[in-house]
Amino acid sequence: MSSGPRSGEFCPRCGDAVERPSEADLPGGPKDPDSVLCDDCYFEDFELVDAPDRIEVRVCSQCGALHRGKRWVDVGARDYTDIAVEETAERLSVHVDAEEVDWGVEPEQIDQNTIRMHCLFTGRIRETPLSEEVTVPVYISRETCDRCGRIAGDYYAAIVQVRGTERNPTPEENDRAKEIAEEYVAEREATGDRNAFITETKETKDGLNMKISTNQMGQGIAHRIVRELGGSVSDAPTLVTEDGDGNEVYRVTFVARLPPYTPGDVIDLDDGDGPVVVTSAHGNLKGKRVETGERYEADFEEGIAPDARKLGTRADAERTTVVAVEDERAVQVLDPETFEAKTVPRPDYMDPDADEVPVLKHREGLHVLPDGDEE
Repeated sequence: MSSGPRSGEFCPRCGDAVERPSEADLPGGPKDPDSVLCDDCYFEDFELVDAPDRIEVRVCSQCGALHRGKRWVDVGARDYTDIAVEETAERLSVHVDAEEVDWGVEPEQIDQNTIRMHCLFTGRIRETPLSEEVTVPVYISRETCDRCGRIAGDYYAAIVQVRGTERNPTPEENDRAKEIAEEYVAEREATGDRNAFITETKETKDGLNMKISTNQMGQGIAHRIVRELGGSVSDAPTLVTEDGDGNEVYRVTFVARLPPYTPGDVIDLDDGDGPVVVTSAHGNLKGKRVETGERYEADFEEGIAPDARKLGTRADAERTTVVAVEDERAVQVLDPETFEAKTVPRPDYMDPDADEVPVLKHREGLHVLPDGDEE
């Protein structure tokens, strides 16, 4: 059977004879009426590229998020040229039968909110090379996303309070609690959670108050704070409203209650074994005896709050001169106030070759404390 050019076929539009190999794989296939057109008529109305007249890109003027589909997406951009290129690429379509398609784009910044995209496409149809240039204006519509709108409206679902037990949190504890909350939110944001935010952080005379976007996040932040700083978490829900389905909506206050003593505190347990310098307030209180260096750990029942008096902190200690090491249990140092030589207990954490040691003077006496690198 011959596979040469077909004869007796004519273009239904112009009437010219159409001759092409019978096995030619024409665009559209035999069911496409345009497949029987001659090349001139076929390309007369042919469009290589289908482009919209205008593209609008919705961005949040506060956080830079991009609105895609039915939701806002964090893209971390302030220069939206790359975003305009991506959106243009998604909205342009090339003829399905085009082969060897290549394209390039040259953005032209018209003003702050308008980018003109000059796009050049090349391809091949019916073995014929084609090129087409289209220009699409991209308009940047600046709005406020749901998240930023909630923050601006002082929206929150939970309150995290940082409080001390029989004391106020230290400035360092407040600062660290704030950092922990911000780190927690950043981790959630990194997973794409746009409901993660802190509406307000405020220091009061009693401690730190933070307004958090969701109850789940408030709980997570409170527990992470006590996991690092010690203490316990309590919660108190308050009914605030009902949702559209009649379900009760609660706002929960989570209290991160820090322990009464913190690492570095020197306390007197009045148990006859001498003061203790606290090293940990997790689970139950732990420390070292400042007279012997022996390890101390509170009973399970006492937990993080054994009955004790606070004598001072490591920050109150002053460095003073070691006069002489008398024996394994005693050392002679200068009183930092009177400069008199005094014999005091020598704990085993003290370096016998040290020329100076930190000492804490209080109404119970004078004690050598661990150096900064001691646990």
